[in-house]
Amino acid sequence: MAIGFSAADAERLIPRLRRYALALTGTREAADDLTQDTLERAWRKRALWQPGSDLRAWLFTVMHNVYVNGVRTARPVESLDDERFSADHDRSWTQPDAVEAQLALSDVKAAFGRLSDDHREVLLLVGVEQLSYVEAAAVLEVPIGTVMSRLARGREQLRRLLSSEATAAVPPALRRVK
Repeated sequence: MAIGFSAADAERLIPRLRRYALALTGTREAADDLTQDTLERAWRKRALWQPGSDLRAWLFTVMHNVYVNGVRTARPVESLDDERFSADHDRSWTQPDAVEAQLALSDVKAAFGRLSDDHREVLLLVGVEQLSYVEAAAVLEVPIGTVMSRLARGREQLRRLLSSEATAAVPPALRRVK
């Protein structure tokens, strides 16, 4: 019986791991380092993975732990930037609809960057990576209720940030004060 998983199994998940790493770290270089560190640790510890369980969720858990350990050792973490969200960020936007979409995406990115780490991580895992609440709870090592609470609060905070940015773009109407 083979121990752990194959290199091909892990290789298929590299784009998803890298996307999550980019969201956590903020730069391509740091994301590449985090992805590499995650894969190295996962490969060394592959005997701990239980066949039949979700390898993707297990690798996200490993990545989360590597990231948290790095933060604890006071390694600087970069701020959120445009690279985190778009694999095609180099594409030039020239169509009027595309420009509007790019501006809206820019607003979402800015608001997303203002979320707390806890809210951002849950939104990434559940909303972007489409992990179940149970899988996200396992990755973050928190109860499922905490995932649900952080997700609801994160969504609400994101909604508030986006609506405040939308209203901030429109100058307030002048009114007469007596």
